[in-house]
Amino acid sequence: MSMKIKGIAASDGIGIAKAYLLVDPDLSFKKTTITDVDAEIARLHEALNASIDDLKTIQQNAKGSLDDDTLAIFDAHITILSDPEMIKQINEQITSKKENAEQALTKVTTDFANTLAAMKDNKYMQERATDVKDVSKRVLSHLLGKKLPDLAAVDTPVIIVAHEVTPSDTSQMNKKYVKGMITDLGGRTSHSAIMSRTLEIPAVVGTAEATQKIKNGETLILDGLNGEAISNPSEAEIKDYEKQAQDFEKQREEWAKLVDAPSVSADGKEFEIASNIGTPADMDDVQKAGSDAVGLFRTEFLYMDSTSLPTEDDQFNAYKKVVETMNGKPVVIRTMDIGGDKPLNYLPLPEEMNPFLGYRAIRISLDRQEIFRTQLRALIRASKFGQLRIMFPMIATLDEFRKAKAIFMEEKEKLQADDPGLGNDIKLGIMIEIPAAAIFAEAFAKEVDFFSIGTNDLIQYSFAADRGNESVSYLYQPYNPALLKLIKHVIDSAHKEGKIAAMCGEMAGDEIALPLLMGMGLDEYSMSSSSVLRTRSSMKSLDTKKCAKLVANVLKDSLTNEDTKKMVKKFLK
Repeated sequence: MSMKIKGIAASDGIGIAKAYLLVDPDLSFKKTTITDVDAEIARLHEALNASIDDLKTIQQNAKGSLDDDTLAIFDAHITILSDPEMIKQINEQITSKKENAEQALTKVTTDFANTLAAMKDNKYMQERATDVKDVSKRVLSHLLGKKLPDLAAVDTPVIIVAHEVTPSDTSQMNKKYVKGMITDLGGRTSHSAIMSRTLEIPAVVGTAEATQKIKNGETLILDGLNGEAISNPSEAEIKDYEKQAQDFEKQREEWAKLVDAPSVSADGKEFEIASNIGTPADMDDVQKAGSDAVGLFRTEFLYMDSTSLPTEDDQFNAYKKVVETMNGKPVVIRTMDIGGDKPLNYLPLPEEMNPFLGYRAIRISLDRQEIFRTQLRALIRASKFGQLRIMFPMIATLDEFRKAKAIFMEEKEKLQADDPGLGNDIKLGIMIEIPAAAIFAEAFAKEVDFFSIGTNDLIQYSFAADRGNESVSYLYQPYNPALLKLIKHVIDSAHKEGKIAAMCGEMAGDEIALPLLMGMGLDEYSMSSSSVLRTRSSMKSLDTKKCAKLVANVLKDSLTNEDTKKMVKKFLK
């Protein structure tokens, strides 16, 4: 019998495929005393060999979608599983202590991992501790006869069902096979929601119960338009949703006709509709969407997809590729925004009560300047190949911007010794995501070249509501007049100084928000590439003078998020 699961619509589209539960099985076991040592050792070696075969298969399947550095991780894991010293110690544990293979494996690999983790002066060996734990889990799963989920091994159409989807999960997803995702946790601005829009796959998040209610391998309909899923659907339901999916694809085909059209309002006012990207691989989608710019390149994914800090040349090549592909159109590159929900294994950060309000983004860059300077040099070098702009994230005070700018100027001067004029065309901007910076926008506007409003964080900080916590998801209120006044103040402050005001938070691609932002005069709207053509189509039908009147009425009469929503919907009718 079919069952509905409701959540938050996070990415448009409809997917129909088998459910793939991205949930680790229970790997608990009992320590037992064994009598047949040879049989137990044979069982261990069988599990070791099966694990090596797994890794070889996953590596082979991932060759088309992962870079060489990421693929090399599988080689490292195979090497660990073949380590004669480790195998010898596990064998001895079974022989001398008469322990079952599960206990012997866990004891020896835990000791190995702890020894590696304790090597404070050898970062490479410390990183291997995580690898040892990973491979141990795989061998244990074979010993217990339980299958581990392996995204990189997926080779048939599936819908991912997960508690939450991490950045490392999405880096393994093959868009060819992943037809959608549904999660227990998250809101419209959680990582899984943003990545689903980047991958252009439907998504429903914040269901609280998807992993409990959906069984692995059962047929699942995922409705990313209305925020619900149907498990075990009837034939009639499948037919109905296949028709809806076809209708949505027809709508997409209509939008596709606007790929080379200008982003212009009904009364002829020109705007920029840009794409948010995570890696150079996203540029195919940017070009398919006919984006006017890259409004946000989240460079932290260069750091997250690597096992060590990316070198200056690694970064330079990535930035150069994006800038060259845009062929003279603007590219806004955000400096490393690590911390919060984006930790790095190889860059240990302090344990914090609230990492979103802690040591992250520009705060790390200003503190660990060698990392920041490497990134700035790569960016300055890449500026030679197109219109590159640099944006600093999480700026709270003028002092932070001035310090970041001073470091940029120092690195630029050093590079200009060999290449006069290099980097002179780079514009420096800040993300407005901290309320203090938004309130003080008129002062910042005198010193920066542009603003980009990061509404994902600006909303969570303005309403003191963690954007990944579904218990307070009702406080994600992009149309609340208090927030709209803050946004309008930022846009007005930029325009007063002749500067550009952009938005790169998810609100920029929101259909209800669009007439409000156009009425406020926002210059650039940066969003997931999948939303660009839909937004361009909507923009064509909106008159900015009428939108400005709508804003005036909203700020005069609206008291709540819902009030504004109703007023905009009435206006759009």
